[in-house]
Amino acid sequence: MREFIVEADGGSRGNPGPAGYGSVVIDAATGETLMEAAEYIGVATNNVAEYKGLVAGLKAAHRLDPAASVHVRMDSKLVVEQMSGRWKIKHPDMRPLAAEAARVFPADQVTYEWIPRERNKHADRLANEAMDAGKRGAAWSPSASTAELDARAARSAAAAGPPEPSGPPGDAAAGAARARAALAGAGPSAGVSAGADGVLGAGMTAVAGGVTAVPGEVTGGAGDVTAVAGEVTGGAGEAVASGESADRRAASSAVRTPPVGWAAPADLGAPATFVLLRHGETPLTPEKRFSGSGGTDPSLSAVGREQAERAAAAFAARGTIQAIVSSPLKRCQETARTVAARLGLDVHLEEGLRETDFGAWEGLTFGEVRERHPEELNAWLASPKTAPPGGESFAAVSRRVAAARDRLTSAYAGRTVLLVTHVTPIKTLVRLALGAPPESLFRMELAAASVSAVAYYADGNASVRLLNDTSHLR
Repeated sequence: MREFIVEADGGSRGNPGPAGYGSVVIDAATGETLMEAAEYIGVATNNVAEYKGLVAGLKAAHRLDPAASVHVRMDSKLVVEQMSGRWKIKHPDMRPLAAEAARVFPADQVTYEWIPRERNKHADRLANEAMDAGKRGAAWSPSASTAELDARAARSAAAAGPPEPSGPPGDAAAGAARARAALAGAGPSAGVSAGADGVLGAGMTAVAGGVTAVPGEVTGGAGDVTAVAGEVTGGAGEAVASGESADRRAASSAVRTPPVGWAAPADLGAPATFVLLRHGETPLTPEKRFSGSGGTDPSLSAVGREQAERAAAAFAARGTIQAIVSSPLKRCQETARTVAARLGLDVHLEEGLRETDFGAWEGLTFGEVRERHPEELNAWLASPKTAPPGGESFAAVSRRVAAARDRLTSAYAGRTVLLVTHVTPIKTLVRLALGAPPESLFRMELAAASVSAVAYYADGNASVRLLNDTSHLR
C-alpha cells in the first residue's frame, strides 16, 4: 500500500478577511512532492481556510491512489483534534467541511498529526501565494509557484544553523536578500550584468532561481521539477560530483567555454543578446511529467496561451526584440507565434533549440521513472553522459545547443533576438555562459513562460543578464 503525507494550511488576512489555502501531497517513502494545490476562497476565517486546505489535500491524494494510507500534518490544533475525534465540532461553518474531509478516505486510512508552523512552510507559502493572486484578481498558477523552493530554502537555512562569526548577522531571508543584492550589483568584472536594460524594461525584475532536481522539462510547480527538488537536489548534485571530473571534461570538450576576463564594451561593439523565453504551460505542466522531444509534443493549455499573450505584451511595450527564433516543437512555436503576431515579426525555427529527448521516460512523472527505471535513473543523475533509455544525454544536448548558439550569435551579431525554447536549452546556455559545470543544471529554476537573457560579445565572453523572470505574468 502506498503511503502519502498531506500537509495543509490556510490563512485569512483579517480573520475573517481575504483567505486562501494551500496543500501538498508527498510520497512518504521518498519525500517526493507529488501534487500541490492552492486557491483563493474570498472572505473567510482562518479555520475555514484550513479546513478547505485539508479537503483539497485529501482529494488530491485520493486522485493519486484511493487505496493509499494518508498521514495528515497541519499546524492547526483545532483541525487536527477535531478530525481525530478528540474535540467536538461546534461551529456550524466547520461541520460540513469536516464531514467532507471525512468522506474522502475511509477513516482507517487517515491519521492526523499536529506540527509547529515552522515545519509547515510549504503549505503556508502556497496559501499565501493564493491570497496574493486573489488580491491581484488572478488565480493561483502552479507554473508560477515558488512555494516548494522557498520552503526548502528555509529548511536548509534552518538546518545550517546560525551564520558563522565572520559573516554578518541575519536570518535566511536577510541572507537571500544579500545574495539578490550581490547579483544586482555585480559589475562587468563578474561577468553578470545588473539588469536587462534594453531587454524587458522597468518592472521586470531579475529573479535568481532556486534549486531544481531535474534539469529537463519535467513540468509543473514553480518550474521544471519543483515537485522533486528537495529529494534529488542533494542526491543528484552529489552523484554528479562523485564522478564529475571525467564526465565534466567529456561534456565540456565539444563546447566553447568563454575566456575569463572582460574587455571594455566600447572595444567589442554591441553584443548579440538572446532573450530566452521558455514556452507557456501545457496540459502536462501541472502533472509534473517529463515532456521532451521524444514523442510528447503537447500544445499550450489555456493557461499557457494566456502566459504567451502576457509575454507578448511585455515585449511589445519594450520594443527591443529584432528577430524571433523558436524550437520546432509545437508548444514553442505556439508561444513564439503569439509574440510574433504582436511584434509583426516572422518566426525562424532552429532544430538545436529543441528539448532533450527523454526516451522511455516521456510522459512519466519523476516518481514513475523511479519506480520503473531505478537503475537507469541513478545512472542518469550521476553522469551527464548517460541518456534515458532510448533518449539523449545532457552532454549531447550541450553539444547541440552550443552549436546552435554559435550559429545564432554569428547570424545575429549586435542584435537582440528572442529565442523561444525549453528548460534544458535555456539552462545549458546559462551554464555555458557562466563556465559552470554540468551539475549546475540541477541548481537553476525556470518557470513556464519565464524570461532569461544572455549577451554574447565579440571576444567570446558572455554576460548573464536575467534569469527566470516572471514579473510579466503577475
